[in-house]
Amino acid sequence: MRYLVFSDVHGNLPALEKVLNKENKVQGYINLGDVVNYGPWGNECVDLIDSLENCINIKGNHENYYIKRHCNVKNKMVQSFFDHTISSFNRFDKIESYLINYNFNNFNLIHNIGDHDYIYNDTNINIKENTILGHSHQQYFRYINNNLLLNPGSLGQNRKLINVANYIIWNIENGEFKLKSCKFNIDHLIKEMTINNYPEICINYYKKKDRK
Repeated sequence: MRYLVFSDVHGNLPALEKVLNKENKVQGYINLGDVVNYGPWGNECVDLIDSLENCINIKGNHENYYIKRHCNVKNKMVQSFFDHTISSFNRFDKIESYLINYNFNNFNLIHNIGDHDYIYNDTNINIKENTILGHSHQQYFRYINNNLLLNPGSLGQNRKLINVANYIIWNIENGEFKLKSCKFNIDHLIKEMTINNYPEICINYYKKKDRK
């Protein structure tokens, strides 16, 4: 049985659709949170994920910002994205149902661990159980204290190559994890942001990122 594991879609419907179409033979899905904010399709991404059969949904920090209707991040760009996107979002009941964490097949599924800002592939951290998390937008596979720590990377907002979606295919029968990626059309997202009158600081964030 194969699961598609993904995180940090961030309202990027073209990237989500591309990955779901590419990996259409999986039997289950694990969404590690931050489906919303940044991109212009927060409602649509939540709906599409909600339509997936056998999907585990984990709540990210951006779901929490939306639920509280408040973002406490001091970064001006992040605040600009939040202020612009929260006004059109109305799927609160669905994201409120997302889980804080979930134990599945001997792994703890969670968006982020404790008070850590970001956990990268070289972050000094101790874990006591196999863990799959998101949040850092960095794809990696690590062993810590004989436990596995995995991050599928960001499906919708790769901070290194903005037009590349990262994710994992997990075969739970043989324990194999495949770190995968695919390109998508980022210009579609930028065009939609322009149509929706996003602040210039937000549009330029996507325009200036490196591409594959």
